[in-house]
Amino acid sequence: MNQAQNASLPARSVTGGVRAVLQLEGLAVLAAAAAAYFILGGNGWIFGLLFFAPDLSFAGYALGSRVGAAVYNAVHSYVLPLALGVAGWLLGVELVWQVGLIFLAHAGFDRSLGYGLKYGSAFAHTHLGVIGRG
Repeated sequence: MNQAQNASLPARSVTGGVRAVLQLEGLAVLAAAAAAYFILGGNGWIFGLLFFAPDLSFAGYALGSRVGAAVYNAVHSYVLPLALGVAGWLLGVELVWQVGLIFLAHAGFDRSLGYGLKYGSAFAHTHLGVIGRG
């Protein structure tokens, strides 16, 4: 990352080794969620169909950067997918725990690629740094 990009980072963005660890953590979440999904009997076609569905949350940006970031973060954090997965499992609703694990896998996938949770200041500002072309 060059000095100009580093200067444009939001105050709490991570860089260097910490960023790499968080990306590896995302890869681990992707692997664990996908493994759990398939070990528990999830259908491959549902996984494939819904894996990129969380990206529909980008539509929230039509209402502005702050709303878009809030909607994106709600869907891409680990909290909502985990809550869905646990609730679906406890209630015995197969599709709900499957969606939770798929969305969790997607969030891990995004983090592994360096796409972090969004700040309301701009779409490109994430907790893992600035994304896109500098």
